[in-house]
Amino acid sequence: MKTFVLNAEPRTDLGKKAAKALRKENKIPVVLNGGAVVDLDENGNYAGTLNAGEKVVKIENGRGIIATDLVVTFDAIRKLIYTPDVQVIELNVNGVQKMAVVKDLQFHPVNDSILHIDLLQVYEDKPVVVEVPVHVEGHAVGVKAGGKLFLNMKKVKVKGLYKNIPETLLVNVSDVNIGQSIKVGNLHYEEFELASAKELVICGVRATRASQAAAAEAE
Repeated sequence: MKTFVLNAEPRTDLGKKAAKALRKENKIPVVLNGGAVVDLDENGNYAGTLNAGEKVVKIENGRGIIATDLVVTFDAIRKLIYTPDVQVIELNVNGVQKMAVVKDLQFHPVNDSILHIDLLQVYEDKPVVVEVPVHVEGHAVGVKAGGKLFLNMKKVKVKGLYKNIPETLLVNVSDVNIGQSIKVGNLHYEEFELASAKELVICGVRATRASQAAAAEAE
């Protein structure tokens, strides 16, 4: 994956009013999830020291996970969001660098502006699940016979170490004939695995009137 450098600042003034004020300044609230797992005391509190913007989210068995409230400018994030490319983020906060990927985006229902971004911290030794664009390659035999190629899934979930996740998922359709399709379960890769449901159809070749007429003539 490509690397996208993003500078962010801790966000300590929380709440809807504060978030609305940030957006007026062309800034966007961000939460970085997936930080360190910590132990909590018998009251469910964390006794350690937290940096600006950090908070502990309770999980289970007397433990919590550190998340960080951040703020970024729209200009800084724009090229990350409005692109088909899958990118890992080099996140810089007060001189501390962390790696992350986009987990979720919230858009305004009317003007489609970005309201909130959730990031997930990633590590070199822990797999992550990311949606990757599908790219079809090859000239299907079914298309040569008059069929029409269709793409049913523009993106597929991929699981692996972030350094092994491709920018696009290459799917070769050369051997696909009319009436045949390629499902998620048909594809296998060495450095990562597909996390989408195996029965989902990615692409295929469907019959057209011309191909049906040709088949009738041949008979």
